Amino acid sequence: MDTKIGSLDNCKPVSNDVCSQANDAVSTIQGSVSPAVVNCSKATVGGHLAKRLVQIGVNDVFSVPGDFNLTLLDHLIAEPGLNLIGCCNELNAGYAADGYTRSHGVGACVVIFTVGGLSILNAIAGAYSESLPLIYFVGGPNSNDYGTNRILHHTVGLPDFSQELRCFQTVTCYQAVINNLEDAHEMIDTAILTALKVLGMT
Repeated sequence: MDTKIGSLDNCKPVSNDVCSQANDAVSTIQGSVSPAVVNCSKATVGGHLAKRLVQIGVNDVFSVPGDFNLTLLDHLIAEPGLNLIGCCNELNAGYAADGYTRSHGVGACVVIFTVGGLSILNAIAGAYSESLPLIYFVGGPNSNDYGTNRILHHTVGLPDFSQELRCFQTVTCYQAVINNLEDAHEMIDTAILTALKVLGMT
């Protein structure tokens, strides 16, 4: 599969608004699936992610819904090319996505912050050890919650929100925390492309 991401600079939002550039700039991912275009002037972060998943051949996304990922799941559901498959728990979602990746070449999974991410860790480690291009998204706290020293639900009881990220660093080829809209589209594209390149898809 020859995957190529078009100009990332064209997809950087110019403001803190949910939309990107007003000049109808486009970015493409081309691969074994038919080429598709993301209109960055109208793409929300969730919409951009949904389009990218379809472009790389993901049709089914395995998930466990929760308060930290509901908005993202709404955007994934709105994408006609994606089916959202709800799972009974995160580990189940992770292994279902692993099996999907083995049969379809690439897969995706969405869970919630900390309790979901730590639960799915064994499935992530297994996919990584098998060099599977499985892309995980973990819904997290609002960006204004970072650095407040507040303890939030779904955490291990400490104000440090980076504990889960540190766990992922040892069993994934790329990690990113999206805290602002300026970098969101580029970070999503980099995460997807890195998974496909490092894990042998390109």
